[in-house]
Amino acid sequence: MDDLPIGPMLAVVALLILWSVLFTAIEAAYQHVLARRIATRSSDKPLARLSFPLNSLILCNTLCRALVVVISTLLAIFTWAENGPWVACLGATAILLVFADYLPRALATRHPDAILALGNNLLRIPLKIIYPAAWLLNATSQLLLRPLARKAKVVQQSEDEPPKAQYDDREPAICRPHSLPGIHALDNITVNDILVPRSEVDGINLDDPIEEIIEQLRHNKRTRLPVFHSDINQVEAVLNTRQIGHLLPDASLTLEALLAASREPYFVPESTPLQLQLLNFHKQQRRLGMVVDEYGEVLGIVTLEDILEEIVGEFESQQSLNNPHIHPQADGRLVIEGAASIRELNKSLGWHLPSDGPKTLNGLVTEALETIPESAVCLKIGRYRLEILETEDNRVTRVLIWQITPMPVVI
Repeated sequence: MDDLPIGPMLAVVALLILWSVLFTAIEAAYQHVLARRIATRSSDKPLARLSFPLNSLILCNTLCRALVVVISTLLAIFTWAENGPWVACLGATAILLVFADYLPRALATRHPDAILALGNNLLRIPLKIIYPAAWLLNATSQLLLRPLARKAKVVQQSEDEPPKAQYDDREPAICRPHSLPGIHALDNITVNDILVPRSEVDGINLDDPIEEIIEQLRHNKRTRLPVFHSDINQVEAVLNTRQIGHLLPDASLTLEALLAASREPYFVPESTPLQLQLLNFHKQQRRLGMVVDEYGEVLGIVTLEDILEEIVGEFESQQSLNNPHIHPQADGRLVIEGAASIRELNKSLGWHLPSDGPKTLNGLVTEALETIPESAVCLKIGRYRLEILETEDNRVTRVLIWQITPMPVVI
C-alpha cells in the first residue's frame, strides 16, 4: 500500500464517473424518447433510437459504479487507515448520486436526441460485443424468478385411460376480461391481451434482396406491413402495400419506392387499455401500431380491426373447423398446433385457457412445465388435459387437448 499510485487511480476514478454519466444519460434519454413515441405523428421527424442492446448499457453502467466504489475504498484506506471505508462509502455515494445520476438525467430530458446520437456513435460496436455477457446475466435473473411463476399440474396419463368428453355446457363460463361483451370490456383489456406476437408478424426485411421482397409482396394479402432491418426491433416504417401494388407485376419496385410508400412507425405501450387505444388510433389516423414493452422491445402488433373485433365480435364466423391450427379427431379430442393463439382458441372453442401470460399454446405449455417438454408428456391445466405429441427446434409443435367432464353435483 505504500507505493499505491494515487494519481493514476484518481484519474481512473474520474474516467469511470464520466462513463457512468454517459451511460445514465443515454438510458434516461432513451426512456424519454420512448415516452414521446406515444404521441408520434406522421409529420414528425424520425425519433432517435438505440442501435445496441439496452442490457449491455445497464451492465456497463453497473460495472463502472462498482469499480468507482472499489477504487475509492482502496484510496481512502491508504489515506485515512481504519476510517477509510466510511469516508469512501459516503464520498462515493454522494459523487455518484449527484454527478452520475441526477445530473445526467436532468441533462437527458433537455437534449434526448443529441445524447442518443452521441451514444450510438460511441458505443454501438463495444456494447454489441459484450451483449452475450449481458444476455447471460439477464437469463440468470429470469431463471431465478421462475419459482415465483404459477405452475400447472403435470400428470402422467396411462395408455388405457379413455378420453373424456370434450365439452360440458352445464359448467358456467369463467369470468375473464376478454369474455366481457362489447365496448364495456375495453376498460378491462389492454393491448397486450390482443396483440399479434412478434413471431407471427409478417414484415419486410430491408436487408433481403429486392427480388425476394417483390416475391414476398406478390403473395402478401395484408394491407400494412412493418419494414425493418434484420430484426423487427429495428423497425423503420410501416408499408401501405396498396401504394406499390402497380410496381409488382413488372418487378419495377425499388427500395426507394418502398420507403416512399411507408410511414413512420407508431408505437403503443403494452399496458394501454383498448378504449384509450381506440381513441388514439382515431386521433393519430393510424390502423396499425407496434406494441413495445417498458424497455422499447417490440412484442408484436395491434390493429384497429383487432380492437373492433373485441367490440362487435369476429367479422366472419370463426368455427374450429375454419381455424388452420385446430384439427378435430374422431374421438372428440383436438390436435392443435403449438403456434395457435390462446385467445383465438378460447374464442373459437368457447374455452377458458389462461390468457394472462403466454400468448400461444407453445408458450403456455413451456411456462407450465418450466422446460422444453419431450413428446408423450401429459399435463393438466384447469379442466383441460394436454398431451405433447411433437416438439421441434425447442418448441412444442403439436398438442392433443381435451376437456375433462366435471363430476355431476348431487343436490
